[in-house]
Amino acid sequence: MAGTARHDREMAMQAKKNLSGCTDPLEKLRLQCLARGSAGIKGLGRVFKIMDDDNSRSLDFKEFLKGLSDYGVMIDKNEAQQLFSIFDKDGSGTIDFDEFLVTLRPTMSNARKEIIMQAFRKLDKTGDGVVTIEDLRGVYNAKYHPKYQNGEWTEDQVFRSFLDNFDSPYDKDGQVTPDEFTNYYAGVSASIDTDVYFITMMKNAWRL
Repeated sequence: MAGTARHDREMAMQAKKNLSGCTDPLEKLRLQCLARGSAGIKGLGRVFKIMDDDNSRSLDFKEFLKGLSDYGVMIDKNEAQQLFSIFDKDGSGTIDFDEFLVTLRPTMSNARKEIIMQAFRKLDKTGDGVVTIEDLRGVYNAKYHPKYQNGEWTEDQVFRSFLDNFDSPYDKDGQVTPDEFTNYYAGVSASIDTDVYFITMMKNAWRL
């Protein structure tokens, strides 16, 4: 269901090109993540999760700096400080993971957000606002998965692996919220120029 490899390559090339003239620290970080493909922002989230030793889902400036450096983000300390203050809205000296990832994700038109939510609502069979393995049973056919066909995985393992695509990198609980689903597709969306094309892709992928 991910953005195609071609989209990813085009987006990564575009992001690298835009980086050279970029001075805004937030846009710079976003572009450095997108230069790694549509899962780039999610990847940074994963690095931060590893650093969150006390499971507080927040980071102080030192951890933030180390996370960026571990992920290979080129940024000087002043810019990092500017970024940190953008995210530290309440001036508490720590930033919230979820808020960070939401602010970092590329902006999307309302038309794109709406089609993403349509796909989410289709998946959320029980209508309780989260997608779980139970929801997937009637919507997603696991029997075509190569690992199910060769006996390596059970049906539930196929479902879980599918959910893991969308699940937060730092909190894989087998449940996908609308925010996590949107975060995933914001990365894919950044690689697709026109709304029409994005909407067509979503409709085809989810049979909407």
